[in-house]
Amino acid sequence: MPAVQRSEFMLALNQVANERGVDPSVVLETVKNAIVAAYRKDHPTVEIEEYTATLDANTGEAHIFHKDTDVTPPGFGRIAAQTAKQVILQKIREKEKEAILSDYKVRIGTIVNGMVLRFAGPNVIVDIGKAEGVMPPSEQIPNEKYHLNQRLAVNLLEIREGAREEEVIVSRASNGLIEGLFKREVPEVAQGSVVIKAIARDPGNRCKVVVATNQPGIDPVGSCVGQKGVRVQAIIQEFGGLEKIDIIQWQLDSKAYIAASLSPAKNIRVEINEKENIARVFVAKDELSLAIGKEGQNVRLASKLTGYRIEIEGFPDAEVLEDTQEEVQEEIASNATDAKGTEGKAKEVKTDDVSTQPAAKAKKAKKAKKKIQKEKNDSENSENSV
Repeated sequence: MPAVQRSEFMLALNQVANERGVDPSVVLETVKNAIVAAYRKDHPTVEIEEYTATLDANTGEAHIFHKDTDVTPPGFGRIAAQTAKQVILQKIREKEKEAILSDYKVRIGTIVNGMVLRFAGPNVIVDIGKAEGVMPPSEQIPNEKYHLNQRLAVNLLEIREGAREEEVIVSRASNGLIEGLFKREVPEVAQGSVVIKAIARDPGNRCKVVVATNQPGIDPVGSCVGQKGVRVQAIIQEFGGLEKIDIIQWQLDSKAYIAASLSPAKNIRVEINEKENIARVFVAKDELSLAIGKEGQNVRLASKLTGYRIEIEGFPDAEVLEDTQEEVQEEIASNATDAKGTEGKAKEVKTDDVSTQPAAKAKKAKKAKKKIQKEKNDSENSENSV
């Protein structure tokens, strides 16, 4: 006598399938295979390949066939119903997980607010809403400490195959987190009127962000900094003040771009070797440490931004030296004219004495200037006495 399932069960199946977005035909096919597996469990000696199951979607009748012979055992309807229930619940869980992963796949590259749930070895497990994100050591900020229930913003990096199932990988060390935070804090970046051209980052220490705009009247750097620095400070506080952020305006000219990328150093002269992709940078000695940065950090990030290998050399402040030279030369010219009437007492000072080579020779030029002034005064005194 065939085992009969109540039709209400099938109605419930359809209702659950519609609510959870599971195709009933897929579930029914899976239930058939599960019923055959359940029969095999009670009859371990049979060749399962020779057995098939049928399940009527309207009446819920389940039958086991060996080739063309109905071998459904008495009371098998209860076993079939229990098996169908388990399969349906499993399918619903799988479908829900697929839907969640599909939702997060669309959001890859964005930032979400999360909370630290637990630690799994070196990995940090973060609650990101409907799913749990895994933050491996490579995506953690080295000098940042994490604790349970800590709230933090993370970047949805990717979905990858884990040991048992697919995992949502989140990051605190990626450039995408910086870009997402700027989109969140700066309306001009979110709207697209200010574009982030490049990001170079040493997570937990320093970050350089290059911004540009093609709309007149908008200051890209000022927009990102905000009034009294309120916008960029909000981003820095997201990292607990550990990571400093330099905002640089995009420059079409390579030399100007390289000079800007070495901020906060100023008074920079750049020479570019396009063939070898090398940029030689000359910086005033008092700015040299700023240009290089702690353990070469500043120049390393600037090299990442520009794509050039940057070599830095120091030299004295050129502008001050040029001003000193011009003043001395003007003084020489005026005093040489006055000295003609003093019967040769004032010696002519050649402009060659003022060397563009720094420091020692500039000092020599100052001595020459003092000497000329003294001779001029002596000349004026002799004329007055006459």
